[in-house]
Amino acid sequence: MTETAGMTQMIGHALSVFTGFFAIMNPIANTPIFLGLTAEDSPEIRKRVAVKALLLAFALIVLFCLVGKLIFELFGITLPAFRITGGVLVALIGYQMLQGASSKEHQPNPSDKEGAGDAALSIAVSPLAIPILAGPGTIATAMNFASTGGIREMMVTIGAFAVLCLMTYEFFVSGQRLVKFLGSNGLSVITRIMGLILAVIGVQMLIDGITGAIKMAQ
Repeated sequence: MTETAGMTQMIGHALSVFTGFFAIMNPIANTPIFLGLTAEDSPEIRKRVAVKALLLAFALIVLFCLVGKLIFELFGITLPAFRITGGVLVALIGYQMLQGASSKEHQPNPSDKEGAGDAALSIAVSPLAIPILAGPGTIATAMNFASTGGIREMMVTIGAFAVLCLMTYEFFVSGQRLVKFLGSNGLSVITRIMGLILAVIGVQMLIDGITGAIKMAQ
């Protein structure tokens, strides 16, 4: 009974982590951005850009999952403080998406595009991997989930993000068909739904942070 309950709890945690990552990285809404950044590239170059960007994003998330607590100790940051800050950040991104606009975290600016013109694969680093795929919101979410428990929770967080990276690759390489199928209205609806999920996750992180801060003060 105990093992079954533990397994159920772990599955629930994995689903929660995956949903949080999916909402904040939003591979469906980011697919048109990817297509725009690689519009003049061949299918082979697009695949290489997608692989490079996703590998870099995955490496960054793994790094912050593994050394997140060390960063806390080094800079004297408490987990409740990080959860409050991360919760506000995630909730704001979700609010912006609810208004039907992509978050600034997910939008490359003109200087990013100009700098990316130097080499075809340079966009895989910026702005694709950072900040579109592994922006502050994604990093905050990863560190929050990875620091909620022990090694199992950390591995679940890394595993969930790995699965999402594989899914994102499929979205990117088959992006043109997806955009045509969904249309602009479909993409707008999905963006708003992802925004709602993100806003709820952000508020929950904020509540957990405030609760933790109250307990530390007692």
